[in-house]
Amino acid sequence: MSEIAFFGAVEIGLVYALVALGVYLSFRVLDFPDLTVDGSFPLGAAVCATLLVAGVNPWIASLVAALAGSMAGLVTATLNVRFKILHLLASILTMIALFSVNLRIMGRPNVALLMQDTVLTPFYGLGLPDHVVRPLVVLVVVVAIVLLLSRFLNSEFGLAMRATGVNARMARAQGVQTDFHIYAGMALSNGLCALAGALFAQTNGFADVTTGIGTIVVGLAAVIVGETVLPARAMLWALVGCVVGSILYRLAVQLALSADAIGLQASDLNLVTAVLVAVALILPRLRLKAASKKREAVR
Repeated sequence: MSEIAFFGAVEIGLVYALVALGVYLSFRVLDFPDLTVDGSFPLGAAVCATLLVAGVNPWIASLVAALAGSMAGLVTATLNVRFKILHLLASILTMIALFSVNLRIMGRPNVALLMQDTVLTPFYGLGLPDHVVRPLVVLVVVVAIVLLLSRFLNSEFGLAMRATGVNARMARAQGVQTDFHIYAGMALSNGLCALAGALFAQTNGFADVTTGIGTIVVGLAAVIVGETVLPARAMLWALVGCVVGSILYRLAVQLALSADAIGLQASDLNLVTAVLVAVALILPRLRLKAASKKREAVR
């Protein structure tokens, strides 16, 4: 693997780390299977790209993109909480609708950003190669969000949200407004995914309505790999595990596609993704089996 390919994989891994954090919030914290991610990710890219072309400040454009993703999460939460639609079906409905929404926002299937200023522009020309600058800037953003998210989830409001995901009935008995926490958690989850889409558009120089296909799989893979590699009880380390898992996942994909001896091509990306996710799911089970056999042998 070349240096440029390595830093490129790290860059994409850091961008999708925000998706992993969003997926962790919905799947692990709220216990809410959410497929809205496949729509909120390109929504963030579409909103950000459209605003950048219109001359809006890149940071403001990224913030508006995150707010747009939060609104998408609120739609899914409303369909589930208010109208009692099954969470999976509610998220699928929102995801399908967002495809048309994204087309409306951009006015065409894709928007190029090659000549537009982005959040990365001020950091170019400082003596570092461009392929190093991009992951460094994204890393700073990811670290800041991990710290803020850890602080939030350990606050009183965050603990109530976590209680909602663990046992909603018990949380309601303790006076927690579970519906409100589901709204907040879904908005925050999809806001992070939309922010990832905004950063993806700016680092890659384009926004496309098809970029969201398979995003939920990548996010889940990152969460599962992170939990396998870095199992932790503390919330901060669980969030760090999501980031590490996302980077390791992208590096593994890049290694697999760069290995000429294996004979894989870029068109085999989905196959590699499926295999890596399957391995990440199987390894913890094998580890538990080995540990149980060891305990039985000791007895």
